[in-house]
Amino acid sequence: MTQADGTRAETLRQLVDVGRNHSAVTVMFHSAIAAKQGLNATEEKTLDHLRRRGPLTAKDLAELTGLAPASVTGLLDRLEAKGFVHRVKHPTDKRRVLVEPNQKKIAELAVFFEDWARDVVEACEEFSTDELDTVIRFLSVMSERQRAAATRLTG
Repeated sequence: MTQADGTRAETLRQLVDVGRNHSAVTVMFHSAIAAKQGLNATEEKTLDHLRRRGPLTAKDLAELTGLAPASVTGLLDRLEAKGFVHRVKHPTDKRRVLVEPNQKKIAELAVFFEDWARDVVEACEEFSTDELDTVIRFLSVMSERQRAAATRLTG
């Protein structure tokens, strides 16, 4: 193994370690926010998809989350019972149903992210735009890979 190979191997090892730590901290952060509203982390992240993308079908949510369709149905039943979403007829295809977020309830979650959003902006000041572009590219690739892995697990 060349020195360059050894350096790359060590960098990849560090990346895996940092990635695992980041993943654990992220799950715990979202679990804490979710708990403030009587949700679990999966419910909270599903609401985030709806907040960012607007009304979606259960099939759309299954594709975005990597969850099995039956799991999404149960998830939506729980969110509806808690008042966070409601199901409505699709405006152009009456056979389909859209899941709409309750914007008032979603707004209650936003307050928990305000401090974190300021922290993110502050942390980004340490990096050049080119470095941030690399991080964006890396996280985008890894998100798609992880979504595919989740889909394989829930098949």
